[in-house]
Amino acid sequence: MPVTEIERKVEDALTALGIAWVRHEHPPVFTVEDTKLHWRDLRATHCKNLFLRNNKGNRHYLVITEASKAVDLKALNRTLGEDRLSFASPERLQRYLGLEPGSVSPFGLLNNTAKDVRVIVDAELRASERLGFHPNINTATLEISRLDLERFLAAMGNEVRWLPI
Repeated sequence: MPVTEIERKVEDALTALGIAWVRHEHPPVFTVEDTKLHWRDLRATHCKNLFLRNNKGNRHYLVITEASKAVDLKALNRTLGEDRLSFASPERLQRYLGLEPGSVSPFGLLNNTAKDVRVIVDAELRASERLGFHPNINTATLEISRLDLERFLAAMGNEVRWLPI
């Protein structure tokens, strides 16, 4: 399957940062359940990415954690000192990260030129050597090292916090 322009932008950015990746193609996946069929051969920790907003809609968060982990939004509210976190709409996802639902990924930060999306990474992911993320499209997964994820996030310039989730 040819690489799309969306994927090419991600791959070009990773190459410019000296980050190596392994690409895995699969049918479109929209949920963690869908991915289980197609990610079983990946050596990487499978990650899910949640795009959240606070109650006022003036702060947005990209939350990254292991795919099967439940995220307690009330506990995350308390940790972040927020009023009430909820999932952002598809319109906000498009406006802030340039992504469609089902394709949420830290690589969407390439489209967040205002650097106003705050990134929360589950501290447990620090134990993983390799992580898997969509390249801003849900028909492929890129496997990168955890250290390279940290390098990528630092290069994006958004606020990043590693917290227990």
